[in-house]
Amino acid sequence: MKKYNLPSGMRYSTLDERAEFYKDEFDIDKVREWLKDVVANPVFAVIIGRHTGVYPEVYREDASATILIDEYKDLNDVKEQFLEFLPEAVYYDRNVYDEEGKVLRQEMAFDLDPENLTCPIHGGLEEKMKRGQGLGFCKVELKMVMDETIRLYEDLETMFSRMRIVYSGRGFHIHVLEEDASKWSYDERRKIALDLKAKGFPIDEWVTSGGMRLIRLPYSLHGMVSRIVTPLKVDDLKDFNPIVDERCVPKFLKSTASRSSQSGL
Repeated sequence: MKKYNLPSGMRYSTLDERAEFYKDEFDIDKVREWLKDVVANPVFAVIIGRHTGVYPEVYREDASATILIDEYKDLNDVKEQFLEFLPEAVYYDRNVYDEEGKVLRQEMAFDLDPENLTCPIHGGLEEKMKRGQGLGFCKVELKMVMDETIRLYEDLETMFSRMRIVYSGRGFHIHVLEEDASKWSYDERRKIALDLKAKGFPIDEWVTSGGMRLIRLPYSLHGMVSRIVTPLKVDDLKDFNPIVDERCVPKFLKSTASRSSQSGL
């Protein structure tokens, strides 16, 4: 099992905890409400255990693969497939396709993760990669990427009027919920990504340009940090702390904390 350094209070979810979350806490109604604004009947995708090394034994050979879920009756059926795979991560495809599979448009999004910032304590990505900590992060980096998200959101307000921030588990996504933006060409998307990077924003160019079409599904579980992927408003970020925020801490962590308190630990 790969061990990444994480802020205190964050840890990998066990298989039993993933099962508990998707059985009892995963909110299909909220997922449905989110998707109606972005893409109807999307393709979903799961990664079972690529980064955590936690996976059902039956899926050992496919633990690191990206498995597409493109055949399902409804979201209840999708939930049942999540319960089958017990994934560490769940995504949806931002593309909208026609009946022949041609891409008609793509939801625009911006991705900010802590590894793309230079931490005053742990250094930049290259240094962390050398230590095998490319996906590890600390509270300082979490605060840095949150501040960067606010700054980027304010910059994007000059171009877009309907946006939503999502706490992704390690960092943040900014989704643009405007149909006109979803029709931008690859070159237009790449230009805005490069312009933003030139301004100093450490965004993932591949997400914005469309080279990476999958994005983490809101209200799913980020199994590497045991946090719920949570949509937020920009004002929420001023005092947001995903380590303790009730909106993104799953019940299995709350019950563990309660049991520890009762036992005097």
